[in-house]
Amino acid sequence: MSKTVIKVENLSKDYRLGEVGSGTISRDINAWWAKIRGYENPNLRVTDLARDSSTVHNALKNISFKVNEGDVLGIIGKNGAGKSTLLKILSRVTTPTSGQFKVRGRIASLLEVGTGFHPDLTGRENIYLNGAILGMRKLEIASKFDEIVAFSGVEKFIDTPVKRYSSGMYVRLAFAVAAHLEPEILIVDEVLAVGDMEFQKKCLGKMKDVSEQGRTVLFVSHNMNAMQQLCSKGILIEKGQLAMEDKIDAVVNHYIGISKVGTLSSEGFARRGNKSVLFKSFYLSDSKGNRIDSVMMGEDLFINVVVEKMTEIKSLDVSFTLRNSMGEAISHIQNMDNDFIIPSDDQLIALRIKLDSVLFVPNTYFISVWAGCNSEAYDCIDNCMSFDVLNNPVFNRMVYPHNIKVFLRSQWSII
Repeated sequence: MSKTVIKVENLSKDYRLGEVGSGTISRDINAWWAKIRGYENPNLRVTDLARDSSTVHNALKNISFKVNEGDVLGIIGKNGAGKSTLLKILSRVTTPTSGQFKVRGRIASLLEVGTGFHPDLTGRENIYLNGAILGMRKLEIASKFDEIVAFSGVEKFIDTPVKRYSSGMYVRLAFAVAAHLEPEILIVDEVLAVGDMEFQKKCLGKMKDVSEQGRTVLFVSHNMNAMQQLCSKGILIEKGQLAMEDKIDAVVNHYIGISKVGTLSSEGFARRGNKSVLFKSFYLSDSKGNRIDSVMMGEDLFINVVVEKMTEIKSLDVSFTLRNSMGEAISHIQNMDNDFIIPSDDQLIALRIKLDSVLFVPNTYFISVWAGCNSEAYDCIDNCMSFDVLNNPVFNRMVYPHNIKVFLRSQWSII
C-alpha cells in the first residue's frame, strides 16, 4: 500500500485587501494592539473609517486531499482559482490562514521565474546553493552537476550571473536543478510555458522519469494535453474551493465543459497588464452580427472587442491566441499581420476581426486577448471566449485522424 506523502486538511488562505503598514513600527504595534482588543485602528482617519479597507479575499477555502508516494497529481483551474497559492503553501513560501498540511520528504519547487535563484550568483553557484537548501552534500551535488548543465543547455553561460540570463535560460536551469537533485516531491507551476516546445517535451519526459522512480509530482498547467500525458489523478479548484477530485481524464473533461465562455462583459476575469488600456467587452458573431458560440468548418467567424483607453498611450496593438480544448496553441492573430493601424487617440475603440473560412477540425476552442505595445502589456485575459467547430458535410468526413488540428483544402489531379 502506498504511503501518504502530502496530507491537506481544511486548508484556507485569506488575503486582506487594502491593508498596508503605517510607515513606523510603533504605529503598526498600536494598530495590532487595538485589533486584538477589538478596537478600531487608531491610525485611521475619520474618512478611512467610512470605507471598507479590510476586504478579505478568500484565495483558498477549506481544501482537503491526499497525495500518495509516486502519484503525479494535476492541479487544474482557471486563472485566479487558487492553484499557485496552494503550491506556495505546500512549498512553505507562505503560510495558511487556517487548516494544516503534512509533507513527508524533501520538496523542490519551480513556482515562477526567478524563484530560488540569487540573481547576482552564477549558474554554477546557484546549482550548489539550491542543492544545499535541499540538504544535499557538496559531493552529491557535484555528482549531478554535469547532468544538470547538459539538460539545461546553458553550458556556455554557467559561470555568468543568472541576472543576465533570458527568461527561457532561467527556467531551463531552474527546472534542471529541481528535477535532478532528487527531491522526494517535485512541484512545478505553469513556468514551463516560458520554454520552447522542444524543452517542454524534455521537461515532461523528465517528470515521467521522476514519477517512475517512485517520487511524487504536483503539476499545474493550462495545457490539458500535457496533463493527460503526465498525470494519473487530478483535482479541480474553482474560486478557492476543491470542486472535483478524480482520475485525470474525468477532471479534464469536466473542466473543458465548464470553461466554455459566452459573455459580453469583461468583468470577473483574471487579467494581467498595466491597465493603460482595458478590454470592456468581447464576443463572437456570424457575418450578420448575430452572437454565436459555434461555427461550421469552412464558415467565417468574427471576433468583436471593445477597448477603452485609461491613460495616454503612444500606440496600440491587439492580438488573439486560439487554443484547442487541450490548451495547445493553434493560431495567433494580430493587427500587424495585415498592416492595420489601430487609432490610439480615441477613448473607446470597437474592433471587428474576420477569420476567413475557419478550418479547425471539430473541437472546442478558446480565445485569449492581448492589448499592448511591443512587449509591454496593457491588458491580457486568458481564455475569455470559446466556440465549437462543427463538422461540415461539404467536406464529406465525419472522423479525423487522431491529433489532427487543422483541415486543409486540397485539389487532386493525375498528371
